[in-house]
Amino acid sequence: MKRNTAAIVCRPLLAAGACLVFAVGVNAQVQTTTSETSGQATHQVQVERGTVIMVDGNDLFVRMEDGSLRHIPNVPESARATVDGREVGIHDLKPGMKLQHTITTTSTPKIVTTTQTVTGKVFHVSPPASVILTLADGSNQSFTIPKGQKFNINGQMLDAWGLKKGMNVSATKVVESPVNVVAQEKKLTGSMPAPEPPPADTPVLIVAVMHPPAPAAQAPAEVAAKELPHTGSPLPLLGLLGLLCVGLSLGIRKLKLS
Repeated sequence: MKRNTAAIVCRPLLAAGACLVFAVGVNAQVQTTTSETSGQATHQVQVERGTVIMVDGNDLFVRMEDGSLRHIPNVPESARATVDGREVGIHDLKPGMKLQHTITTTSTPKIVTTTQTVTGKVFHVSPPASVILTLADGSNQSFTIPKGQKFNINGQMLDAWGLKKGMNVSATKVVESPVNVVAQEKKLTGSMPAPEPPPADTPVLIVAVMHPPAPAAQAPAEVAAKELPHTGSPLPLLGLLGLLCVGLSLGIRKLKLS
């Protein structure tokens, strides 16, 4: 029978509740199962704010809160931002828009338990280092035996020296590995800039509505037309005319006498 002499050596991190724990190679006869146990997750939120300066094709230029200028090249067409409740793309961004990039990082500690099981018949043993098993498909595979490993054979705990050719062995390796699973959620939101107030020196047009003045109330007749007071009499005028007539008659008489 052809012998498979390839051996793989590894050191298990943690073994528990196993009849046999040792390093096994990757083979169709080795059954592997994996389970996970999650711990308490932690969350970290990072917020970045900036103002759009310019959009050049798919390149975005943003002025950050600290005054630095950030160039974001090759923004994909599929990228979306929620601006005032509306989904927009890179070509919808305008100078002056306020953007907020929120990154939520979730870290979840997990214990990954990997169980590998192999069943075979002892073909050859080289105590205390290795053993060759004949697997169910008839192939032979070599395994390295960890130091101090015990084997449960028909209820008896035996070390590598107690293994004999032809014994049926079921081997299980259990490894528990702590891992930290990190996931990120990114969200881009924004708002349109508020309209700027006019400069102080800009004249403001004021429309004035002119109303014609109400007609003044007419004054009483005695106030509008004041009469002159009666201060004289026609008698002096008549007397003067009489004197003129007398003078004319005297003058005519003198002319006749001469």
